[in-house]
Order: sequence, then structure tokens, then C-alpha cells
Amino acid sequence: MTTDTTTQPATTTATATPASTLRDRLQQLLAFASLIVIAIFFSVASSTFLTYGNIVNVLFSTVVIGLLALGTTFVIITGGIDLSIGTGMALCAVMSGQFIVNWHVPWPLGVLLAVAFGGFLGFVNGFNVARLGLPPFIATLATMLVAQGLALVVSHSAPIYFNDSPGYLKLSTGNLIPGLNFPNAVLILIIATTVAAVLISRTILGRYTFAIGSNEEATALSGINVAKWKIIIYTLAGLFTGLAGVMISARLGSAQPATGAGYELQAIAAVVIGGTSLAGGKGSIVGTVIGALIISVLNNGLQLMSIPQEWQNVILGVVILIAVYADMARKRASAT
Repeated sequence: MTTDTTTQPATTTATATPASTLRDRLQQLLAFASLIVIAIFFSVASSTFLTYGNIVNVLFSTVVIGLLALGTTFVIITGGIDLSIGTGMALCAVMSGQFIVNWHVPWPLGVLLAVAFGGFLGFVNGFNVARLGLPPFIATLATMLVAQGLALVVSHSAPIYFNDSPGYLKLSTGNLIPGLNFPNAVLILIIATTVAAVLISRTILGRYTFAIGSNEEATALSGINVAKWKIIIYTLAGLFTGLAGVMISARLGSAQPATGAGYELQAIAAVVIGGTSLAGGKGSIVGTVIGALIISVLNNGLQLMSIPQEWQNVILGVVILIAVYADMARKRASAT
């Protein structure tokens, strides 16, 4: 029986050389510089882009993608993937409606139950990957299909409206700061980002996340229960998925059973654009937030320019290709 250690063994991760640390910093700076360049371009192309209302709108639209991407960052750093976050988010939104509207649970408790349900979905993913030995792609693909079907079954393929729960709606669209027109959802994203940053940089969970992604076999040989920590990491990602489900349903005023399609791709794209390596072992929460902002700015700016949706998808796909190529180039450079 393996036991967890309190400190990370030196053999679990590759030694961080000054050159590799510098490359990681440059990757974040490159992502941030890209965000600035894109913002400047759209501010020139559209006179309404840099208005206060539009900037708030960009931040507001970043909330759901950002929350999903935060949890996905932990999973990808371990070398895994989670394809179920989009439909899982939709199912959590439906369960929130089921708890609050149909079962008349007080909305604060309904929020906690919906987030916990997301954690349960993440636990299932982690168990399938860590205990049953399923590849993360297959395990989370199966959960994605199950969540998609359950969202339709539970909701009877119809939206669930929160008309009698104004407090729930204000959780996303309300304003804690009077007169500032700054949605609560953005504040929640900031809090969630802070929590994720602390977890990944200041706790054992964060150290083991990087250790598993850098060298899973060496991590296991050092006495760390890899299966246990993988389950914890996927469960954590599920909690962020549940919170995203609450935020999107509160924003729309209803739980839409088919609303999650495609969100998993945008969240994964945000993580990769932010510099997290698909091979595992490298990544940051700051980079992920920058990646989420890049996607939101792109979507917003292209809409202001009246670019058709299909071309927006093409441009986003090109951006993802560039980000993945940059990641591969960085790995080749670090290997030399």
C-alpha cells in the first residue's frame, strides 16, 4: 500500500533550469502580448470595442469559458484531457434547475448541490482514468455522451426557467457595487481564479499535479498514490464545471439542456493558448486566464465586425493550431 509524502521528491519532476523558466515566462508574455495586439486591432477596426460597456461584456462572456478552463488546466497539466466539461456543465445547470425550481430547494443550497454534482462527474472521470485504467480521452468522451443524454432526460428536453428565483439570477447578472455595472459573475471568476492559482502554486495538490504530468512513473515510485491524486484532480475540475453550469444558467435565466455543446473545445483552446503543455508537466493559471480572454476578445471583436459565425470558427481554429505549434516548438527547444 502506497503512502503520500509531505514534500515532493526531487525525482518526480524535471529540474527547472533558468533557461526553461525563462521560456515559460516568455510563453506567458507572448500570450499577453498577443492579447494586447488583438485588442488594439479591434479597437482600430471598431469604435465601440474599447467602450466600458463592451469591455464589461467581454469580461462577462469570459466567465463560463474561464471557469471551465481553470479546472481543465489541472487535468491537462497531469497529461490528461477532459472532453465532458461542456455537456457536464449543461447537466449541472439542469440539475440546478431541478433542485431549485422542481424540488423547491433554497437557491443557495441548490447552488452548492449543483457544484457538488459537477464534482461527482469529475470523480467518475477520475475513477475511470485512475482506477479502471481507461485512457482520459475515452473515459471523458463516455462521460460527455452520458451527460448529454441525462441533461435531456432530466429536463424532458425543455428549458427550466428560474422566474421565481431572483436571488439565483443576481448571482450572475447582479451588481454588488452600485452604479458600476460590473456583473457578479466576473467577481466570481476572479475569486475562482485566485483559488485555482493558490491551489496550483502553494499546495501539495499543485506540486503533485505537476509531478504526475512531468513523470508519472517516477512519481508513483517515490511513494505518492498517483491514482488517489488523479481522482482528486479530476474531481476538482468537476467542481469548476459545476460552478460554470450555475453561472451560465443564472446568466440565461434558464437551464438549457443543450447549451454546453462546443464549450469543451473553447476551454481546452484557452488552456493551450495560455501555454499549458498538452504533454503535461507545464502550465499556469495566469496563462489560462489570458487564453480565455483571447478567445472572448476574438469572438467579441469578430462579432462587432459582423464576421459570419462560420468564419469566426475558422479563425479560432487557426489560433489553436498556432498555439499548439508554439507548444511543440517550445518542447523541442527545451529538449536541446
